[in-house]
Amino acid sequence: MYPMYPYYSSKTTCEETPITFPPQHQDRQPGMEYLMVPRPIYDNPAYLGSGKLQGKIAIITGGDSGIGRAAAVAFAKEGADVAIPYFDEHVDAEETKSIIEGYGRRCLLLPGDLREEAWCQEVVTQTISFFGKLDVLVLNQAVQFPQHSILDISREQLEDTFRTNMYPHFFLTKAALPYLQPGSSIISTASVTAYQGEPLLLDYSSTKGAIVSFTRSLSLQLQDRGIRVNAVAPGPIWTPLIVSSFSAEYVTTFGTDTPMRRAGQPFELAPTYVYLASDDSGYVSGQVLHVNGGTITET
Repeated sequence: MYPMYPYYSSKTTCEETPITFPPQHQDRQPGMEYLMVPRPIYDNPAYLGSGKLQGKIAIITGGDSGIGRAAAVAFAKEGADVAIPYFDEHVDAEETKSIIEGYGRRCLLLPGDLREEAWCQEVVTQTISFFGKLDVLVLNQAVQFPQHSILDISREQLEDTFRTNMYPHFFLTKAALPYLQPGSSIISTASVTAYQGEPLLLDYSSTKGAIVSFTRSLSLQLQDRGIRVNAVAPGPIWTPLIVSSFSAEYVTTFGTDTPMRRAGQPFELAPTYVYLASDDSGYVSGQVLHVNGGTITET
């Protein structure tokens, strides 16, 4: 059967990347990847690991699906073991664990609420107990609730967005710092919306701007300890967050307003996280790397 949406054929992978998507919506965030049509592409079979993260231990929040899953899979291909804190998307999480183990690495699943500081501390405690150390912290969790006006953003929504997207950056970093050594890396997921704005995502964009400032300030704090702090700012990426926050109609044109005229796929960001986690970026800190389909941003 022919697909009901056009494809972009990439020369670097045997996968085909959709340009547009059929209408769909999930009623609950952060969304389930296994229910999406088509499924996001999380792995590039042409990407062969070269041991860049051999023996390293990483925590990747939201690593059950979307960008986090793609980063976790790429880390595994590069030789890292991964702890994945996630909310309650158990089907996606178990699938991700199976994929990572299929590449010969270990995966620790940690379901819970990262909005709570006590759970963030427990995530680090369990990671250290299971793996014995920690080298890389990837802060990737997020929610978004589109609203046409600031007048429609309730106090409850504002608090939920900041408590989910921003608070764990502080909670997890504070818990992880006693275990991070010189050469360790902290990587956040920011967004193109922090640079160009997004009228439907006022509170979400604000949290992403805060993450940019967090990245730059923390990098200065930790420079003398030899811990690098950077971020990735994705453009529109096909993940469960999209179908669980936007309308079915909006989804059909998602990403087509970028210069590349399509949304990105999670696997297209994964090498950026590998770069920032590895010694390849040893002279890089306090920076935000943009993977956004060609959108020009002021950095």
